[in-house]
Amino acid sequence: MNSNKYPLSRVIKNNSSVAFGCMGLGGAWDRSAISAADINKAHGVVDAAIDTGIRLFDHADIYTFGKAEQVFGEVLKVRPELRELISIQSKCAIRFEDDLGPQRYDCSPEWIISSVENSLSRLNIEQLDILMLHRPDPLMEPELIAQAFDTLMTSGKVKHFGVSNMQHHQISFLSSALSQPLVVNQVELSLSHLAWLEEGVTSGNSGEPVTNYAAGTLEYCRQNSIQLQSWGCLSQGLFTGRDISKEPLHIQKTAELVSKLAAEYQVSKEAIVLSWLMRHPANIQPVIGTTTIERIKACATADKIRLTREHWYDLWLCARGHALP
Repeated sequence: MNSNKYPLSRVIKNNSSVAFGCMGLGGAWDRSAISAADINKAHGVVDAAIDTGIRLFDHADIYTFGKAEQVFGEVLKVRPELRELISIQSKCAIRFEDDLGPQRYDCSPEWIISSVENSLSRLNIEQLDILMLHRPDPLMEPELIAQAFDTLMTSGKVKHFGVSNMQHHQISFLSSALSQPLVVNQVELSLSHLAWLEEGVTSGNSGEPVTNYAAGTLEYCRQNSIQLQSWGCLSQGLFTGRDISKEPLHIQKTAELVSKLAAEYQVSKEAIVLSWLMRHPANIQPVIGTTTIERIKACATADKIRLTREHWYDLWLCARGHALP
Protein backbone atom coordinates (compact mmCIF):
# COMPACT_ATOMS: atom_id res chain seq x y z
CA MET A 1 0.00 0.00 0.00
CA ASN A 2 1.63 3.20 -1.20
CA SER A 3 1.88 5.69 1.64
CA ASN A 4 4.17 8.35 0.20
CA LYS A 5 1.44 10.99 0.01
CA TYR A 6 0.54 10.61 3.68
CA PRO A 7 2.09 13.05 6.19
CA LEU A 8 3.01 10.27 8.61
CA SER A 9 5.39 8.82 6.04
CA ARG A 10 7.75 11.68 6.81
CA VAL A 11 8.03 10.84 10.50
CA ILE A 12 7.60 7.08 10.97
CA LYS A 13 9.61 4.33 9.34
CA ASN A 14 6.75 2.01 8.44
CA ASN A 15 3.50 3.46 7.15
CA SER A 16 0.69 2.40 4.84
CA SER A 17 -2.28 4.04 3.18
CA VAL A 18 -4.57 1.97 5.44
CA ALA A 19 -3.92 1.30 9.12
CA PHE A 20 -5.19 -1.62 11.16
CA GLY A 21 -7.18 -0.89 14.31
CA CYS A 22 -6.70 -3.51 17.01
CA MET A 23 -9.83 -2.81 19.07
CA GLY A 24 -11.29 -6.21 18.12
CA LEU A 25 -8.36 -8.21 19.50
CA GLY A 26 -8.10 -9.74 22.96
CA GLY A 27 -11.51 -11.36 23.27
CA ALA A 28 -14.45 -9.96 25.21
CA TRP A 29 -14.67 -6.52 26.81
CA ASP A 30 -14.31 -7.87 30.32
CA ARG A 31 -11.61 -8.58 32.87
CA SER A 32 -11.15 -12.23 31.93
CA ALA A 33 -7.69 -13.50 31.03
CA ILE A 34 -6.63 -13.79 27.40
CA SER A 35 -6.83 -17.28 25.95
CA ALA A 36 -4.74 -19.29 23.50
CA ALA A 37 -7.55 -18.75 20.98
CA ASP A 38 -7.26 -14.98 21.44
CA ILE A 39 -3.52 -15.14 20.79
CA ASN A 40 -3.94 -17.38 17.73
CA LYS A 41 -6.54 -15.00 16.35
CA ALA A 42 -4.12 -12.09 16.79
CA HIS A 43 -1.42 -13.98 14.88
CA GLY A 44 -3.81 -14.60 11.99
CA VAL A 45 -5.07 -11.04 11.86
CA VAL A 46 -1.58 -9.54 12.02
CA ASP A 47 -0.41 -11.85 9.23
CA ALA A 48 -3.40 -10.97 7.05
CA ALA A 49 -2.86 -7.24 7.60
CA ILE A 50 0.86 -7.43 6.81
CA ASP A 51 0.19 -9.58 3.74
CA THR A 52 -2.09 -6.86 2.34
CA GLY A 53 0.57 -4.20 2.86
CA ILE A 54 -0.60 -2.73 6.16
CA ARG A 55 2.32 -1.54 8.28
CA LEU A 56 0.69 0.75 10.87
CA PHE A 57 -1.16 -0.83 13.81
CA ASP A 58 -3.45 1.24 16.00
CA HIS A 59 -4.03 0.50 19.70
CA ALA A 60 -5.48 2.14 22.80
CA ASP A 61 -4.95 1.26 26.44
CA ILE A 62 -8.67 0.66 26.92
CA TYR A 63 -9.26 -1.74 24.03
CA THR A 64 -10.78 -4.88 25.56
CA PHE A 65 -9.52 -3.56 28.91
CA GLY A 66 -5.88 -3.72 27.80
CA LYS A 67 -6.14 -7.23 26.38
CA ALA A 68 -5.80 -6.03 22.77
CA GLU A 69 -2.34 -4.71 23.56
CA GLN A 70 -1.58 -7.81 25.59
CA VAL A 71 -2.32 -10.31 22.80
CA PHE A 72 -0.43 -8.15 20.32
CA GLY A 73 2.48 -8.25 22.74
CA GLU A 74 2.26 -12.04 22.81
CA VAL A 75 2.58 -12.05 19.02
CA LEU A 76 5.67 -9.85 19.20
CA LYS A 77 7.13 -11.93 22.02
CA VAL A 78 7.42 -15.01 19.80
CA ARG A 79 8.00 -13.07 16.58
CA PRO A 80 10.15 -10.06 17.54
CA GLU A 81 11.27 -9.63 13.93
CA LEU A 82 7.84 -8.17 13.13
CA ARG A 83 8.67 -5.04 15.11
CA GLU A 84 11.08 -3.93 12.36
CA LEU A 85 8.33 -4.25 9.75
CA ILE A 86 5.59 -2.27 11.47
CA SER A 87 4.81 0.94 13.32
CA ILE A 88 2.70 0.95 16.48
CA GLN A 89 0.55 3.75 17.83
CA SER A 90 -1.54 3.75 20.96
CA LYS A 91 -3.86 6.09 22.81
CA CYS A 92 -4.58 7.04 26.40
CA ALA A 93 -6.79 9.43 28.43
CA ILE A 94 -10.08 7.49 28.64
CA ARG A 95 -10.72 6.04 32.07
CA PHE A 96 -13.60 3.72 32.90
CA GLU A 97 -15.65 4.04 36.07
CA ASP A 98 -13.73 2.58 38.98
CA ASP A 99 -13.49 2.81 42.76
CA LEU A 100 -11.81 6.21 42.41
CA GLY A 101 -14.48 7.89 40.32
CA PRO A 102 -16.87 7.87 37.34
CA GLN A 103 -16.08 7.42 33.67
CA ARG A 104 -13.77 10.29 32.80
CA TYR A 105 -11.03 11.65 30.55
CA ASP A 106 -7.62 12.14 32.11
CA CYS A 107 -4.86 14.11 30.40
CA SER A 108 -2.93 14.69 33.61
CA PRO A 109 0.82 14.10 33.20
CA GLU A 110 0.78 11.34 35.81
CA TRP A 111 -1.90 9.40 33.94
CA ILE A 112 -0.29 9.91 30.53
CA ILE A 113 3.10 8.65 31.71
CA SER A 114 1.74 5.68 33.63
CA SER A 115 -0.53 4.75 30.71
CA VAL A 116 2.41 4.68 28.31
CA GLU A 117 4.48 2.56 30.66
CA ASN A 118 1.63 0.07 30.99
CA SER A 119 1.06 -0.02 27.23
CA LEU A 120 4.75 -0.66 26.56
CA SER A 121 4.71 -3.50 29.08
CA ARG A 122 1.63 -5.11 27.53
CA LEU A 123 2.96 -4.70 23.99
CA ASN A 124 6.40 -6.03 24.88
CA ILE A 125 8.12 -3.09 23.18
CA GLU A 126 10.40 -0.30 24.32
CA GLN A 127 8.97 2.60 22.33
CA LEU A 128 5.66 3.70 20.82
CA ASP A 129 6.03 5.24 17.39
CA ILE A 130 3.06 7.48 18.18
CA LEU A 131 1.10 8.26 21.34
CA MET A 132 -2.30 9.92 20.96
CA LEU A 133 -4.56 11.54 23.52
CA HIS A 134 -7.77 9.58 22.99
CA ARG A 135 -10.32 12.28 23.90
CA PRO A 136 -10.09 15.96 24.79
CA ASP A 137 -10.13 16.37 28.56
CA PRO A 138 -11.92 19.59 29.59
CA LEU A 139 -9.49 19.80 32.52
CA MET A 140 -6.38 19.35 30.41
CA GLU A 141 -3.57 21.86 30.89
CA PRO A 142 -1.30 22.13 27.82
CA GLU A 143 1.79 23.09 29.83
CA LEU A 144 1.51 19.97 31.98
CA ILE A 145 0.84 17.76 28.97
CA ALA A 146 3.94 19.25 27.37
CA GLN A 147 5.99 18.23 30.40
CA ALA A 148 4.69 14.66 30.14
CA PHE A 149 5.42 14.53 26.40
CA ASP A 150 8.96 15.85 26.95
CA THR A 151 9.58 13.24 29.64
CA LEU A 152 8.34 10.44 27.40
CA MET A 153 10.36 11.61 24.41
CA THR A 154 13.56 12.19 26.39
CA SER A 155 13.30 8.74 27.94
CA GLY A 156 12.81 7.19 24.49
CA LYS A 157 9.40 5.75 25.34
CA VAL A 158 7.51 7.69 22.64
CA LYS A 159 8.78 8.92 19.30
CA HIS A 160 5.90 11.15 18.16
CA PHE A 161 2.62 12.50 19.54
CA GLY A 162 -0.88 13.04 18.23
CA VAL A 163 -4.51 13.40 19.26
CA SER A 164 -7.84 11.76 18.60
CA ASN A 165 -11.33 13.24 18.40
CA MET A 166 -10.12 16.83 18.67
CA GLN A 167 -11.19 19.85 16.68
CA HIS A 168 -8.67 22.38 15.43
CA HIS A 169 -9.16 24.91 18.24
CA GLN A 170 -8.20 22.27 20.79
CA ILE A 171 -5.26 21.09 18.68
CA SER A 172 -3.98 24.64 18.26
CA PHE A 173 -4.36 25.36 21.97
CA LEU A 174 -2.49 22.20 22.92
CA SER A 175 0.21 22.74 20.30
CA SER A 176 0.98 26.19 21.65
CA ALA A 177 2.68 24.61 24.68
CA LEU A 178 4.39 21.67 22.98
CA SER A 179 8.03 21.46 21.94
CA GLN A 180 7.22 18.89 19.24
CA PRO A 181 4.53 18.93 16.53
CA LEU A 182 1.41 16.80 16.72
CA VAL A 183 1.52 14.40 13.78
CA VAL A 184 -1.95 12.82 13.69
CA ASN A 185 -5.60 13.44 14.51
CA GLN A 186 -7.88 10.40 14.48
CA VAL A 187 -11.55 11.25 14.10
CA GLU A 188 -14.72 9.57 12.87
CA LEU A 189 -14.92 10.01 9.10
CA SER A 190 -17.02 7.73 6.92
CA LEU A 191 -19.72 7.48 4.29
CA SER A 192 -22.28 7.15 7.09
CA HIS A 193 -20.83 9.88 9.33
CA LEU A 194 -20.75 12.95 7.09
CA ALA A 195 -20.44 15.84 9.54
CA TRP A 196 -16.85 16.49 8.43
CA LEU A 197 -18.09 17.20 4.90
CA GLU A 198 -21.38 18.86 5.76
CA GLU A 199 -19.76 21.61 7.84
CA GLY A 200 -17.90 22.83 4.79
CA VAL A 201 -20.90 23.29 2.50
CA THR A 202 -23.99 23.88 4.64
CA SER A 203 -22.89 26.87 6.70
CA GLY A 204 -25.36 29.70 6.29
CA ASN A 205 -27.89 27.61 4.40
CA SER A 206 -31.32 27.55 5.99
CA GLY A 207 -32.99 24.17 6.32
CA GLU A 208 -29.70 22.28 6.56
CA PRO A 209 -29.02 20.23 9.70
CA VAL A 210 -26.53 21.44 12.27
CA THR A 211 -23.58 19.06 12.45
CA ASN A 212 -21.34 18.26 15.38
CA TYR A 213 -17.98 18.85 13.73
CA ALA A 214 -15.92 22.00 14.07
CA ALA A 215 -15.59 23.76 10.74
CA GLY A 216 -11.99 24.17 9.66
CA THR A 217 -10.57 21.06 11.33
CA LEU A 218 -9.73 19.34 8.05
CA GLU A 219 -8.14 22.48 6.66
CA TYR A 220 -6.14 23.08 9.84
CA CYS A 221 -4.76 19.53 9.81
CA ARG A 222 -3.84 19.84 6.13
CA GLN A 223 -2.09 23.18 6.65
CA ASN A 224 -0.09 21.81 9.58
CA SER A 225 0.85 18.40 8.10
CA ILE A 226 -1.26 16.56 10.67
CA GLN A 227 -2.32 13.18 9.37
CA LEU A 228 -6.08 12.70 9.41
CA GLN A 229 -6.99 9.15 10.35
CA SER A 230 -10.52 7.80 10.11
CA TRP A 231 -12.01 5.51 12.71
CA GLY A 232 -15.32 3.86 11.87
CA CYS A 233 -14.34 4.08 8.20
CA LEU A 234 -16.20 0.91 7.12
CA SER A 235 -19.40 1.98 8.91
CA GLN A 236 -19.59 -1.46 10.57
CA GLY A 237 -20.48 -3.08 7.26
CA LEU A 238 -23.44 -0.80 6.58
CA PHE A 239 -22.68 -0.63 2.86
CA THR A 240 -20.76 -3.87 2.39
CA GLY A 241 -23.06 -6.72 3.34
CA ARG A 242 -24.72 -6.12 6.70
CA ASP A 243 -28.48 -6.61 6.91
CA ILE A 244 -29.89 -3.16 6.19
CA SER A 245 -33.49 -4.13 5.42
CA LYS A 246 -34.71 -1.89 8.25
CA GLU A 247 -32.39 1.03 7.44
CA PRO A 248 -33.67 4.22 5.74
CA LEU A 249 -34.14 4.07 1.98
CA HIS A 250 -31.18 6.32 1.22
CA ILE A 251 -28.87 3.95 3.12
CA GLN A 252 -30.17 1.00 1.10
CA LYS A 253 -29.68 2.93 -2.13
CA THR A 254 -26.14 3.84 -1.09
CA ALA A 255 -25.35 0.17 -0.49
CA GLU A 256 -26.70 -0.62 -3.97
CA LEU A 257 -24.51 2.11 -5.46
CA VAL A 258 -21.45 0.77 -3.64
CA SER A 259 -22.14 -2.68 -5.12
CA LYS A 260 -22.57 -1.21 -8.60
CA LEU A 261 -19.30 0.72 -8.40
CA ALA A 262 -17.45 -2.30 -6.99
CA ALA A 263 -18.42 -4.23 -10.11
CA GLU A 264 -17.49 -1.32 -12.37
CA TYR A 265 -14.05 -0.82 -10.79
CA GLN A 266 -13.61 -4.59 -10.30
CA VAL A 267 -12.81 -4.30 -6.60
CA SER A 268 -14.54 -5.22 -3.36
CA LYS A 269 -17.30 -3.16 -1.81
CA GLU A 270 -14.96 -2.43 1.11
CA ALA A 271 -12.44 -0.98 -1.33
CA ILE A 272 -15.08 1.39 -2.75
CA VAL A 273 -16.07 2.64 0.72
CA LEU A 274 -12.44 3.24 1.67
CA SER A 275 -11.43 4.74 -1.67
CA TRP A 276 -14.24 7.27 -1.28
CA LEU A 277 -12.53 8.55 1.86
CA MET A 278 -9.07 8.37 0.28
CA ARG A 279 -10.23 10.33 -2.77
CA HIS A 280 -10.51 13.43 -0.58
CA PRO A 281 -7.44 15.69 -1.01
CA ALA A 282 -6.82 15.61 2.76
CA ASN A 283 -5.21 12.17 2.18
CA ILE A 284 -7.30 10.52 4.87
CA GLN A 285 -5.83 7.32 6.27
CA PRO A 286 -8.58 4.79 7.09
CA VAL A 287 -8.16 2.66 10.21
CA ILE A 288 -9.98 -0.61 9.57
CA GLY A 289 -11.13 -2.58 12.59
CA THR A 290 -12.43 -5.83 11.16
CA THR A 291 -10.87 -9.06 12.44
CA THR A 292 -12.38 -11.11 9.61
CA ILE A 293 -9.54 -12.22 7.36
CA GLU A 294 -11.61 -12.00 4.18
CA ARG A 295 -12.64 -8.41 4.93
CA ILE A 296 -9.05 -7.41 5.69
CA LYS A 297 -8.06 -8.75 2.28
CA ALA A 298 -11.06 -7.02 0.69
CA CYS A 299 -9.66 -3.66 1.82
CA ALA A 300 -6.31 -4.25 0.12
CA THR A 301 -7.14 -2.68 -3.24
CA ALA A 302 -8.61 0.55 -1.88
CA ASP A 303 -5.55 2.58 -2.88
CA LYS A 304 -5.31 0.97 -6.30
CA ILE A 305 -8.29 2.86 -7.70
CA ARG A 306 -9.28 6.51 -7.88
CA LEU A 307 -12.97 7.30 -8.00
CA THR A 308 -14.04 9.86 -10.56
CA ARG A 309 -15.31 13.17 -9.24
CA GLU A 310 -18.79 12.20 -10.42
CA HIS A 311 -18.74 8.84 -8.64
CA TRP A 312 -17.45 10.49 -5.47
CA TYR A 313 -20.34 12.96 -5.53
CA ASP A 314 -22.80 10.19 -6.40
CA LEU A 315 -21.85 8.39 -3.21
CA TRP A 316 -21.95 11.53 -1.07
CA LEU A 317 -25.36 12.66 -2.29
CA CYS A 318 -26.80 9.19 -2.01
CA ALA A 319 -25.49 8.80 1.55
CA ARG A 320 -26.71 12.24 2.69
CA GLY A 321 -30.19 11.45 1.34
CA HIS A 322 -31.00 14.83 -0.18
CA ALA A 323 -29.67 17.35 -2.66
CA LEU A 324 -26.87 19.78 -1.96
CA PRO A 325 -27.87 23.37 -1.09
